[in-house]
Amino acid sequence: MNTPLPLAGRSALVTGSTGGLGHAIAEYLVAQGARVMLTGLLPEAEMADEITRLNMLGGAAAYEPADISAPAALVGLIDGAQARHGAVDILVNNAVVRHTSPIEAYPPEKWELALAVNLSAPFHAIRRVLPGMREKGFGRILNVASVYSFKGIANRVDYVTTKTGLLGLTRTVALEVATDEITCNAVCPGVLPTPAITGKIAGIARDEGVSVEEATRAYLADRHPSGRFASMEAVAALVSFLCSPAARDINGAVLPVDGAWLAS
Repeated sequence: MNTPLPLAGRSALVTGSTGGLGHAIAEYLVAQGARVMLTGLLPEAEMADEITRLNMLGGAAAYEPADISAPAALVGLIDGAQARHGAVDILVNNAVVRHTSPIEAYPPEKWELALAVNLSAPFHAIRRVLPGMREKGFGRILNVASVYSFKGIANRVDYVTTKTGLLGLTRTVALEVATDEITCNAVCPGVLPTPAITGKIAGIARDEGVSVEEATRAYLADRHPSGRFASMEAVAALVSFLCSPAARDINGAVLPVDGAWLAS
């Protein structure tokens, strides 16, 4: 007798899912049986082969390009996902932009973009999906925050501010849905082996004349007591569990995946 996949029959939308953590989360949800709408800025043709591969994992996947910095584009994306798969059961707000600069030199247009993508888009998405979740009597909202939701760091005013704001959004929504079969939680990754981070470490290694392995150890030593990167698979697995019926009483939680960084 075949055991049903844990998320079979559930529909999901994962923003910022053409690569990196968002893609890892989308892939995990598909493998758990969900029907997942991926989205990002890549043209549809560039995602075609990957969508074909994902559709072999157990659930179903589709891709719709959208610039979610524009509220109208985000609403169109959600309406399209609901037309394809029914009301969104699982919303993962993962898309992010960032710019590194001291605040006095920070371009105002970059600030407005960060607010739009990192904070306003989750607000608009939650507003749009909640009526369908309430009607179905089930919903899971996951906001991808960061260790920097708790800590400051120089020259990252957009990232720290918006990721901190996501915690307030998470807690407020959690209280508003507390009597429904809907939850809203935040996951807070530490250092992930993304191309941006591994590229940064490679630059440090080059500048300091050391190996990439040595530079990686030094970079993580100041952050993760575990001495290793947080894995995208660990974050994706946590998100998947939070989407399950077993997680119904985990609501308003802020969960680090950071190798004990915040504990240190």
